[in-house]
Amino acid sequence: MFTLQELIELKTDFFKGKRVKLVRHKDSRTEYKDILKDRDALLEYQKEQGREVFKNTDYLISFIGQESTKALLFGVFKVNGVDKKEEKFYYNLTEVNVIDELIDRIVIDWGKSAISWYQWYDKQTKEVIEILPKGYLGEFKGLTNFVLDYDELKKLISNPDANKDWKSNLSSINGIYMILDTKTGSQYIGSAYGIGGVWQRWSEYASNIHGNNKRLKELCKKDVNYKKNFQYTILESLPSNINKKEVIKIESLYKEKFGTRAFGLNEN
Repeated sequence: MFTLQELIELKTDFFKGKRVKLVRHKDSRTEYKDILKDRDALLEYQKEQGREVFKNTDYLISFIGQESTKALLFGVFKVNGVDKKEEKFYYNLTEVNVIDELIDRIVIDWGKSAISWYQWYDKQTKEVIEILPKGYLGEFKGLTNFVLDYDELKKLISNPDANKDWKSNLSSINGIYMILDTKTGSQYIGSAYGIGGVWQRWSEYASNIHGNNKRLKELCKKDVNYKKNFQYTILESLPSNINKKEVIKIESLYKEKFGTRAFGLNEN
């Protein structure tokens, strides 16, 4: 195998002679789980520090911590300066598009967990464990064992070749699914049937966000960024040979169970 430094230096000499730190963000506390999942939130999280950890640093090469000591490349950032307010340090960071083709693809071994979450690039070599396909979402864990936000759904549908297990499974079944509005707690129950199954139906949401559903369309019309509040999950997978009438009957039962006609986002 080769190291992160060797791989980057095959691509560019951009970091030569510069003061560069490697950063690994991982926090098991509940309040940080959503932050580590949301790119915009993570950018803000990285800027605010309790100590002057990026002192005398020109650039950051940032990673998101994964299981064990793995870390996924997140981005490269120029350190423009720092402001101190009370007991906090607020860094002015600008993302740099220098190794874009490696972002969200390179998985390294960070090393022993006791080692600091920030280290000098030229002093701590990191073994590259894996180079993921471009657009790879992650391991498919089962039809009812995942929740996707809109950005993840868009990434999945836009990169079928990198996510063949996902496409194969979601295309082969009909199903009952839920879209959760995480801002209000309101729910939409829908069904997928026919050629392409759940994959085909969700492709419509990836394309236009609302899937031509009246109440979802109204939310998106009021706020172009409202899609960031949506989460998608499968409630029940159904055989591909089940007829449309039976699927709709099961869908109607779920709407009744969750009360989505009276209190949610279903019109009928």
